[in-house]
Amino acid sequence: MSWRLQVDPVACDAFGHCAELVPELIWLDEWGYPVIDDGPIPADLYELAELAVRACPRRALSYQRVDEPEPSPAGPRTRRIR
Repeated sequence: MSWRLQVDPVACDAFGHCAELVPELIWLDEWGYPVIDDGPIPADLYELAELAVRACPRRALSYQRVDEPEPSPAGPRTRRIR
């Protein structure tokens, strides 16, 4: 299981606090609105990401759980070519 950040663009007022706290995951577009890395939050950045979520004055930033697919017990599928 992993987590990823998301932003509610309607609620966001482009204060930019989130990008200051976690520039590795969030950067600002030309109008000051956050652009979020779509990947999972790395373990070493999770505390900073959580701080950014709590510091958002409009509560526009949040995180959601991303369930990773379980690997197949048989391993990867391969196709035999005759």
